[in-house]
Amino acid sequence: MVSCVGHSSLRRLRRRGGLARLLEAPEVASLVTRSPMENLHKLLLAGAVLGAGAGVGTALFALVTPGEERKQAMLKEMPEQDPQRRDEAARTKQLLLATLQEAAATQENVAWRKNWMNGGGGRSA
Repeated sequence: MVSCVGHSSLRRLRRRGGLARLLEAPEVASLVTRSPMENLHKLLLAGAVLGAGAGVGTALFALVTPGEERKQAMLKEMPEQDPQRRDEAARTKQLLLATLQEAAATQENVAWRKNWMNGGGGRSA
C-alpha cells in the first residue's frame, strides 16, 4: 500500500509532539469531541435513511414482481412447454448422439461433412 505521508514526515511529526499535538488542533478537535447526543442523533439519522432506502427498494420489488396468474401464463408460454418443440428437441438430441457414436466408431472426421444426416460425403482424415 502506498502512503501519502512519507517516512520523513512521520519522523517530523514524532519530534514535534506526535499524534497528541495533532489531535489538539481546532479543526481536528471538532471532529473528535462530540457529545453523545450528537452521536446518537447521527446514528438514528443514518438508520432512518438506510431504512427508508430499504423500504423503497422492497416496495419497488413488490410492485415489479408478477402475480401468480401472470407467472402461470409465462410458464405456459415457454417453448419447453410446447409438445412440438419438445419432440423437435428430442429428435435433435437423438441425431447428435448418433453422430457422436458414429464419430467414435470411425476414423473419419465427421465435422467435415456437408450433410451430417448422411454417412460419408466429406473429406477423410
